[in-house]
Amino acid sequence: MDELRVRDLMTSTVVAVRGSDSLETVWDLMTHHRIRHVPVVDAAGRLIGLVSHRDLLREALVSEGGPPETSSAELRRQVLVAEILRGRPVAVTPDTELSAAARTLLAKKIGCLPVVEGRRLVGILTEADFVRQFAEAES
Repeated sequence: MDELRVRDLMTSTVVAVRGSDSLETVWDLMTHHRIRHVPVVDAAGRLIGLVSHRDLLREALVSEGGPPETSSAELRRQVLVAEILRGRPVAVTPDTELSAAARTLLAKKIGCLPVVEGRRLVGILTEADFVRQFAEAES
């Protein structure tokens, strides 16, 4: 049997934002789509970063030192995605073996891998994709 590839499991309809979007936009997308990771792309669709739910929580904690009259929602509207990005995320290609992608998730202790062709974002692979695959295989 051929080894499964990332393309066999990834989500190809990806919710992404730009660096100029506010954290409020990211928060709303995560809440609406029930996701924990949002890739950040440039105007050409090239991956430049990733914002996680954990990043938003960290930013909220740091911002709590601000003036007490400023609400969390107001702070999220003021902070741009580009302000909290830290380096380029680990990514895979659609042709990466699924077992290699799983090992990367475990070794790096991360919850998702953006999927790129060149630097262009074409999908995302998350822990939930692996769980879904296992659950559907068992039914």
